[in-house]
Amino acid sequence: MKILFCTDGSKISFDSLKNFAEILDQETIVDTICVIDWSFLPDNIVVEESGFVSSCRNVADSILQKSSDFIKEIGLTSGDMIKQCGSVVETILEQLSSVKYDFLVLGSHGKKGFQRWLGSVSRDVLNAAMLPVYISKRKTLTNRVLFTTDGSDFSKSLVEFSIKNLNLTQCEIYICSVVETPELLFLEGTLDSNWLLAIQTQQEIYAEHALNNIKKIFVQNGFESISTKVIFGIPAKSIIDYINEVGIDLVIMGTHVKTEMRRFLLDSVSKRVVEHTSCDTLIIKKEF
Repeated sequence: MKILFCTDGSKISFDSLKNFAEILDQETIVDTICVIDWSFLPDNIVVEESGFVSSCRNVADSILQKSSDFIKEIGLTSGDMIKQCGSVVETILEQLSSVKYDFLVLGSHGKKGFQRWLGSVSRDVLNAAMLPVYISKRKTLTNRVLFTTDGSDFSKSLVEFSIKNLNLTQCEIYICSVVETPELLFLEGTLDSNWLLAIQTQQEIYAEHALNNIKKIFVQNGFESISTKVIFGIPAKSIIDYINEVGIDLVIMGTHVKTEMRRFLLDSVSKRVVEHTSCDTLIIKKEF
């Protein structure tokens, strides 16, 4: 397995790789990229003519050396050390297009300037990258892992992919499925209480069936600690509330690729979960 680790030298970026390393195979190869971004400088400054360039290159070299040492320290294999100048987002995407990686790892915070990684950077990379993206906001131990399911074939394949590529055997597995409250539907029939009850009953049956199908996959692969739950309400809010209630360390979600216009955009549920939870997230995309 080969992953691309994006770092600006910050603690959170190194914590993100350490978090992910807990569920990675020890033979994983990690390429590291550090981008020198001049875009925060005023337009009237020509960086080629200043000693600032040399200083930044030295900082980048130091970050890459620290990364190499850190990767070996956490038991992974250090691969290529990549130092580039330019737009952080575009440079990362160019690297992804030139080398085949299995995962992309990002730390998430709001610094600016040379350490300009969260906010627009991680969001834009997540939107545009087609491979699975792991985003971390804090140092944690990956003990409780949540999968969400809507009963689709993609939900099943996402779980199978995760079991195959990640070491989750020591984790507590949680699976949830959301039943959207019928009253929220903009339909004339919502005025009929019997209709509401019938719809909700059918949704609950479908959700339980979806949960059992996913649980069966884990059981067949030797997992023992598995919890399932049907939750009710608005999908994104309900999932976020459940993450906070249980104390989830990592949520693994699928999202659909919508269009190539304006880059690829995450669907609203995945987007809100990523933005409004403090746990780590692994987003896996499906094109349709």
